[in-house]
Amino acid sequence: MSMQVDNTSTSSVTFGELGPTTSLQLMFAKLQLELAETAKSQAMDKMDAISKAQDEQKLVSKLLNEARQAKADAKNGNSSDITTTYYTYDKDGKVTGSYTETAPKGKDYNPMSNEMVKYMDEHGLAYDKTGDDHMHTEEEWDVAITALEGRLEELGTNTQQEMVYIQDYMGQYNSYLQGANTQISNSNQTLTSLARGQ
Repeated sequence: MSMQVDNTSTSSVTFGELGPTTSLQLMFAKLQLELAETAKSQAMDKMDAISKAQDEQKLVSKLLNEARQAKADAKNGNSSDITTTYYTYDKDGKVTGSYTETAPKGKDYNPMSNEMVKYMDEHGLAYDKTGDDHMHTEEEWDVAITALEGRLEELGTNTQQEMVYIQDYMGQYNSYLQGANTQISNSNQTLTSLARGQ
């Protein structure tokens, strides 16, 4: 999707610079410029949201790859003890404590990383909680993988929808600017005609 702002017809005049006026054309131009600014602001907000969603998509992709590798590793069993430290967080995301879990050598499961546990808990994503730990067998990893795949798809769908909104806001922005420039031009022509006594 390509987005363009039509700057060819934009005026260097902002709605604040037009000042008080009784000219209907200039009043309408001021309104058009205010609406253009609103549309621009809404588009910028959507762009910020897309940027954050893209950062999250990268993280989810990383966690998904990690889960797939852990599933493959669990199939082969541990070649040594695997000890993982997990952290507990308060509602603001600050660490409030820690604990460790160990997957003994030779067992057919691998632990989730602390980063994965934190992300999945924060977003309410499902993972197997059998045994009240974060050690997963090959089959148990399927639950986490499915949840992460679903989240990645959801983020992609949301981003596409936000892009549609941005295109709409940019269209409004261009339309309002063009309308304002037309009204300013008409007002200038009227003033020129009056000055010439026509």
